[in-house]
Amino acid sequence: MQNLLNKLFYITFMLLLISIISFLAIHAAPNSFLSAGELNPNMTDEAIAALKAVYGLDKPLFEQYVDWTLNILTLNFGISFVTGQEVSVEILKRLPITLTMNIISLVAVFAISLYLGIKSALRYEEKSDYIIRQISLVSFSMPSFYLALLFIIFFALNLDLFPIAGLHSIDAKDGFSYYTDMGWHLVLPISVMIFGGLGSMIIYIRSLTLEILKSDYYYFAKARGLSDSVMLRYYIFPNLLPPIITLLGLSLPGLIGGSVILEAIFGIDGMGQLFFHSALSRDYPIIMGTLMITAFLTLVGNMFADLILLKLNPYMKR
Repeated sequence: MQNLLNKLFYITFMLLLISIISFLAIHAAPNSFLSAGELNPNMTDEAIAALKAVYGLDKPLFEQYVDWTLNILTLNFGISFVTGQEVSVEILKRLPITLTMNIISLVAVFAISLYLGIKSALRYEEKSDYIIRQISLVSFSMPSFYLALLFIIFFALNLDLFPIAGLHSIDAKDGFSYYTDMGWHLVLPISVMIFGGLGSMIIYIRSLTLEILKSDYYYFAKARGLSDSVMLRYYIFPNLLPPIITLLGLSLPGLIGGSVILEAIFGIDGMGQLFFHSALSRDYPIIMGTLMITAFLTLVGNMFADLILLKLNPYMKR
C-alpha cells in the first residue's frame, strides 16, 4: 500500500512539473493563434483584444496557468481556438480510432516479435535465423511513409483489394456492415504499423533470448535432459517477461500520437492528425490537453509496469 501511495505522489508531482514546463514552452513560442494576420488580415487590434479576453489570454501568465490547472482537475481542458468546441469533445471524437489502431498493432507486434525473436535465437546461425534477421532489418530500415505508399500502390491500386484512404465507404450503412467496412479500411494502415514495429522488437527479443541461452542456469537445466517446451516455458519465457513488461509500459504514450504520418497518408482523422494540425495553428488548449494525456499515460504505464514486475519478483527493491 505504501508503495502505491509513493507512486501516486510521484505521478502527481511529475504531472505538475510537466504541466509547468509545457505551459511555459508553448507560450514562449513566437507568434500565437491570435496574432495579427493569423485569423484575418483585416482584423483590428480591438477585435483581437476582445478575443484574448474571451479566452483569458489577456491575464498575466501565472493567472492563466492557475486557471488552466484548476480546470484540468475537473477534466476541463478548455475551448479549442479553431473549432470553438471543448477540447475534451475534440479529443474524444478522435481518440477511439487512434487507440484501436495502436492497440491492435501493439499487441500484434509483441506477439509476432516474441515468436520470431525466440525462434531466431533458438535457431542461431541457421537458415531460419538468417531469414528472420533479414525481415527485421528491412522492417527497421523501412520508413513508415514509404511502406505505406508501397502498400497503397500494390494492394489498393494494382490489386484493388483494399480502400486507399478514409474510414468508411460512401455507401456504408449502419449496423454490423458499418464496422466491417471500417475494419476493411483499417487493414492497410494497421498492417503498415505492425510491419514497421517488428524490426527493433525482434532484434531486442532475440538478443535477450541469446543472453538467456548463454546463462549458467540454462546450461544446468539443459544438462538435466529437459525438453525444449519445458525450457521455453519455465526458463526462457519467464526471464523475458520483465524487460518486455517494462517496454510495454513505455509504449503507452505512442497509443495517442504514434501514428501522425500514417493518419495523414491514409486520411484518418485521429489524434495524430489533431495534434499535428493543432501545432500548426497554435491551438494551445488542444496541444496542452494532448500533452497532459500523453504524460499521464507515460507515468501510469510506468507505474503499472513497476507493480507487475514487483508482483512477478517480490524480492525487487521497493
